[in-house]
Amino acid sequence: MIQHPAAKNFPKNVDQALKNETLQGTLRQVSGGFVDSRATARANLPEFDSLRDAARYMKNHTLQHLDLYLEEFEQAAKNAGGHVHWAENAKDAQQIVLDICADTNAKIVSKGKSMVAEEIELNKALEENGYEVVETDLGEYIIQLRNETPSHIIAPAVHVNKKQIEQDFRIAHSHLDPDRSFVDSSSLVREARHVLREKYFLADVGITGANMLIAETGQSVIVTNEGNGDLTQSLARVHIVIASLEKVVPTLDDASTVLRLLARSATGQPITAYTTFSSGPRRASDPDGPEEYHVVLIDNGRSKMLGSDFQDVLRCIRCGACMNHCPVYQAVGGHAYGSVYPGPIGAVLTPALSGVEDNKHLPNASTFCGRCEAVCPMRIPLPKMMRHWREREFEQHLTPAAMRYGLRFWAFFAERPKLYHFCTRWANRVMHMSARGKGRFSYLPFASAWTRYRDMPAPEATTFQSQWAKNRK
Repeated sequence: MIQHPAAKNFPKNVDQALKNETLQGTLRQVSGGFVDSRATARANLPEFDSLRDAARYMKNHTLQHLDLYLEEFEQAAKNAGGHVHWAENAKDAQQIVLDICADTNAKIVSKGKSMVAEEIELNKALEENGYEVVETDLGEYIIQLRNETPSHIIAPAVHVNKKQIEQDFRIAHSHLDPDRSFVDSSSLVREARHVLREKYFLADVGITGANMLIAETGQSVIVTNEGNGDLTQSLARVHIVIASLEKVVPTLDDASTVLRLLARSATGQPITAYTTFSSGPRRASDPDGPEEYHVVLIDNGRSKMLGSDFQDVLRCIRCGACMNHCPVYQAVGGHAYGSVYPGPIGAVLTPALSGVEDNKHLPNASTFCGRCEAVCPMRIPLPKMMRHWREREFEQHLTPAAMRYGLRFWAFFAERPKLYHFCTRWANRVMHMSARGKGRFSYLPFASAWTRYRDMPAPEATTFQSQWAKNRK
């Protein structure tokens, strides 16, 4: 059973992540690549920002009429010979998949990468009921061997280095030559391909997620760079698509708009190596494909977000750009969040799905630099929604008592401008003199969490207001 780190232990998780030299080395190597690739892809597409505007408008319209588009998708999928199932929560979704597997007399289940499957703990439910589950995405396969959860939306094993993967493969693939050499990363990929290829043909059921569901045609869409999704859904007798409700888009044209943004924002590619549209089971004239096609539509808390302060987060297309550019994620990695969805998107989505009480630290895991909103292809105002969660934490007395009293103490002065300006002028002077020309503090009372890892810059001798008033004169 996979042990998920808990979001309520975020401060402890962060401390461990910062002390993990292997993790820190891996994060330094990968963070810049995603950022640079995205910047290049954006520069090479002049209409990139206009596409963002079009996608935001389309998604807002879809969410306002979500019930109508979901019903349209359901009818179109049925017309193509598919089956559509509705799941209110994780338990319902698990049971629907288990029932389909039982009806198929399945023994082996192959899976493509799916974050919603992680969210509902589908693998755990299948394994507890006697099914062998094989992750076919290379990153997901690696973390399955390591008994871990994904640390990134698009690169689940981004926290693992080549040496660690080699060790895991030697343990898991003990039937292969123990003296084999792993010269480079491609040799690891070849071995994984060799081992997984057999599983594709043995699998009775193939499960994939969906990057989009198209209401107009009843199709599901997946994007991959390995082709594992195509093999998973076409070789098994039964193909199950699991997707959350907000993945629906109205038309094929809308899907193409999202596709032009998705890969560029995620990996910097114009488009992924494989972009697959699936529609129903195999027809009589088809040379291959599944005998049955099922779509499981999962709510699991989404519908209660409609019309709320957090509806905008349902525009997310799971590109991972926000976490690639987030200085907090770059410092601690994904596992520290203790959530299926790490980074800025998780800081907003996780409290909405499972409550702010156990996830109160996540909205505070932000410098509010705004990079996440600046790079989001769907223009999701993540900092604004994190502030909404912080307000609710304060109202529900979930923030530490010291912070609540500190804010009240600050508010007392902020509501009295003359007193505030007088006190800040003297506080600046005292702190500036205390720095004794060094310009920074290596230790400050009440700020030890900061100064434990970095110096605190000393303020100027005069406040901004004083300088502004002086320059105006």
